[in-house]
Amino acid sequence: MSTAAPPEPSSASIPRASHAERASSFGAGAGDYRAVRPSYPDAAIDWMLPAGARHVLDLAAGTGKLTEKLVARGLHVTAVEPSDGMRAQLQDAVPGAHVLPGTAERIPLEDGSVDAVLVAQAWHWFDVATAVREIARVLRPGGRLGVVWNVRDHTVDWVEQFTEIIHRGDSLEPVHRTPSLDGVDEAFTPLVHATFPWADRLPAAGLRTLAATRSHLLTLPLAERDELLDAVDHLAATHPALAGLTEIDLPYRAECWRADRVLGTDAGMVDE
Repeated sequence: MSTAAPPEPSSASIPRASHAERASSFGAGAGDYRAVRPSYPDAAIDWMLPAGARHVLDLAAGTGKLTEKLVARGLHVTAVEPSDGMRAQLQDAVPGAHVLPGTAERIPLEDGSVDAVLVAQAWHWFDVATAVREIARVLRPGGRLGVVWNVRDHTVDWVEQFTEIIHRGDSLEPVHRTPSLDGVDEAFTPLVHATFPWADRLPAAGLRTLAATRSHLLTLPLAERDELLDAVDHLAATHPALAGLTEIDLPYRAECWRADRVLGTDAGMVDE
């Protein structure tokens, strides 16, 4: 059997989905997303949550990867997610959460009603100018905003190769940057950053499924998507660090930011 790598598709031949199309693409692959997307390390969650938090909003909660960790701590958790498909997976997986349809730009909660707003792997889909005002509105004075990204550790050779494959032809810029609070800076303390290395264990065959849950691949025509997924399979079958394994540890850095809602300011309120 040949071990030659599948050919790389020409980036010129790959249609570019719009930002909105990519943001709304996850519902179709929600089951796979729930099955293979990584969770978040406890140390990162500890760092983002304020002391004494009781009611926490998981904003753009997806299929509930972070939600379930929060519910397990005995917190009252409201999970807001716009995608019907993702929300259905969340409700099945985390029955202890209060799950609502909604967006970061229009959060279906009362003013000052939550102790923390956590955003996992979703900040780049927001209209930030509107979302940060809504987040400030629903946070109680002294409450906290926490933002977390799982970033693959590209110092590991096979991880770098995996990342190169799944970003071929991708027009979306890297998203794990410092979140912007422009326009409501006065409503929050300065952002603080911390990094938490960890690893997620998944079946070796799950690399293909993991790749298929990304918005870039979800919005590609079938032929181009299959070419990239076949390249992932080839990597898993032939890379010396992966070949023959049934399970692998995918190394991540949980990149986290937090900022506290300033006492006695209404700078985050949205004008009606």
